[in-house]
Amino acid sequence: MPVAAAERLAAGLPAPTVAALRVAETVSAGSHGLRRPGPGYDFWQFRRYRPGDPVRSVDWRRSAREGRVLVSERERDAAQTFWLWEDRSASMDWRGARRRETKADRARLLILAAALLLMRAGHQVAPIGPAPGRYRHERRLGELSLALDRAPPVAGLPRNLGFGKYAQALLVGDFLDTAGTVEPLFRRLADSGVRGHIVQVLDPAEIDLPMQGRRRFIGLEGEGELLVRRVGGLRAAYRERLEAHNEALSGRAAQLGWTVLRHLSDAPPVSALLALAGQLAERPDRLC
Repeated sequence: MPVAAAERLAAGLPAPTVAALRVAETVSAGSHGLRRPGPGYDFWQFRRYRPGDPVRSVDWRRSAREGRVLVSERERDAAQTFWLWEDRSASMDWRGARRRETKADRARLLILAAALLLMRAGHQVAPIGPAPGRYRHERRLGELSLALDRAPPVAGLPRNLGFGKYAQALLVGDFLDTAGTVEPLFRRLADSGVRGHIVQVLDPAEIDLPMQGRRRFIGLEGEGELLVRRVGGLRAAYRERLEAHNEALSGRAAQLGWTVLRHLSDAPPVSALLALAGQLAERPDRLC
């Protein structure tokens, strides 16, 4: 996008939206192939014939040459809907140092920048909610940010979310309470055949627990308070428990055939967006 056009688009937008525009410009979006079978014109692959396949899809010449019945699949070239979910729980409004963004700020930047890349690639994005608006053009990026603000928590989502065939979902949060907060959403997405992409945003202090001496920890979501007389004495046990939690999250994602990307809030957002672009597209060179 020319600089002048980008400046016009950014005029009057909230700071997080402008930051997302800048990150997306750095990544430099291009075309995006879905790499899914469906109505289209570009050849994708040959595969064995399965009962129910239309006879017209059989490639008789290739089948005769290989001595087995093969079907020619085409790449799906229709626009796809990418569903967006952002963790807006109180734990996201935290940062381990004043100079850093909160986890919520970084999550919003990443989700908007990814949405911008997808819209430029010809897809539509939609927040997961009871009456989601669908967004196809980057001019509506500010509206999308407001729609994410209005999205209800998992408990408030309707039973039938109306996901379409081949839909994908981008879920961004800290995922520190998967059992109570987002596991129901995981199940509903998986039952609907949606392919999920998890971006876990953590503050470096949540990894290292760098505090020393006597500290009082206050739960941000009603967990109460905990007075620790010597933080260093529990650092090893804390790290071990966090690692086990994150491994369980990765294992759950693997069971569902989903992807997981971990990102620290002090790391450059461009690096996370590049990795995410490769996960959102099965052929990443067509997205960025």
